[in-house]
Amino acid sequence: DEPATAAEVAARPDHDLTDAERTAPPHPAHPAYAIYTSGSTGRPKGVVVAHRSVVNLAAWAGETFTAEQLSRVLAATSLNFDVSVFEMFGPLLNGGSVEIVPSLLSLADPPAGRPYTASLVSGVPSALAHIHGTGGLKARARTVVMAGEPLSAKAANDVRGALGAELVGNLYGPTESTVYATAWFTRDDVQGLPPIGRPLRNTRTYVLDAAQQPVPVGVVGELYLAGEGLAHGYLHRPGLTADRFLPDPFGGPGTRMYRTGDLVRWSADGELLCLGRADQQVKMRGYRIELGEIEAHLSGHPDVEQAVVAVQRLASGDQRLVAYTLGRRPVSSDALREHLEGRLPGYMVPGAYVRLDALPLNVNGKVDRSALPEPEDDGGTEGTHVPPTTPLEKDLAEIWSDVLSRDRVGLTDNFFALGGHSLLVTQLTARIRQRLGVVLGLLDVYTTENLGELAQTIARMNGLTQ
Repeated sequence: DEPATAAEVAARPDHDLTDAERTAPPHPAHPAYAIYTSGSTGRPKGVVVAHRSVVNLAAWAGETFTAEQLSRVLAATSLNFDVSVFEMFGPLLNGGSVEIVPSLLSLADPPAGRPYTASLVSGVPSALAHIHGTGGLKARARTVVMAGEPLSAKAANDVRGALGAELVGNLYGPTESTVYATAWFTRDDVQGLPPIGRPLRNTRTYVLDAAQQPVPVGVVGELYLAGEGLAHGYLHRPGLTADRFLPDPFGGPGTRMYRTGDLVRWSADGELLCLGRADQQVKMRGYRIELGEIEAHLSGHPDVEQAVVAVQRLASGDQRLVAYTLGRRPVSSDALREHLEGRLPGYMVPGAYVRLDALPLNVNGKVDRSALPEPEDDGGTEGTHVPPTTPLEKDLAEIWSDVLSRDRVGLTDNFFALGGHSLLVTQLTARIRQRLGVVLGLLDVYTTENLGELAQTIARMNGLTQ
């Protein structure tokens, strides 16, 4: 028998390896890391990426950016998010350096109040735009690249202006393609929908119809990716791997392509335009979320028979998740939220909950998501509304109402239970500083239980009367 290839060895579980295979020197095809993404069945997917794919990404970075652009890159992304691979290894494997900062929110509150100075900043568009919108983007960089969710022209121009950047990049890629698969750059003001650009080095992009045949320029199809950036597949999920990583009919023997689920079209000048998802996968604050995973955990509650989760766009332009449930018996929003908080990361916990007697169905018997009712703006908490009474409490309630796009906020309401999240915390503290002249740390918001307690904290810290 012929000896197994490195890729074949890498794909086998450890207990199936021989001693010689287990102790063999590292090979480019060996796994470098596994990063988990949300799964539609309720089971997260571990994406296994090879060393050679990371090296290919770093080589692209070295060819695309100058030594000066990689000389001081801010690494602000969580290691749970694959953009961190680019932020670390892009510069370090090309002679550059990295400045590690706790998170993008740190750009609103740099050490000693001095703005960060970097050669390149990367981040999720909504995060950078939120920080900028509150007057808190305290950093300077000649290059900014944004990825993780659709980029608007306004966000691109606002962030570029705030950072003083000369070059703006719109990068696209699922975890299964090793961070990025396509890129588009401009030194001009962005007009209209920014494209996601052209494929990276050693990357092939196909826009195919339902029969997996190429579509003409200008016609919408589904995006498939192939090339060196393709992951091995999903950790211990051979069935799911076979479903998403398909034989590549346009490549050489044995090559594969990844079905992204993203709808795109080619422009006349050879750029890809991304038009949205073909399934229930959504992007929230830069994280890729399968609504089915949240629904699966909700259905695991003993009092819930069926659950549907949808995305609601608020008047502020922000988004929040809304959970709709059918139950064997009434169950409170607080109980459902507590159930999910023990099983999901914060960005996947819905901000609103609606109990239904029946789900709206279309003519095919499927849930009609467009017919789901808007959640009532009831303050988001159980029990009696406790109105603010003191001047400080009333000021805080007005600020919360504005930031959270809610008509009514009470003393017992929790900021995060009302749909607040880390980006809105930055906006909240900025509004408090502007209106009340009070400098409030981000942790002060995270560690308070409700609006009334936050008012007490502010009064105690700043010698104010409530």
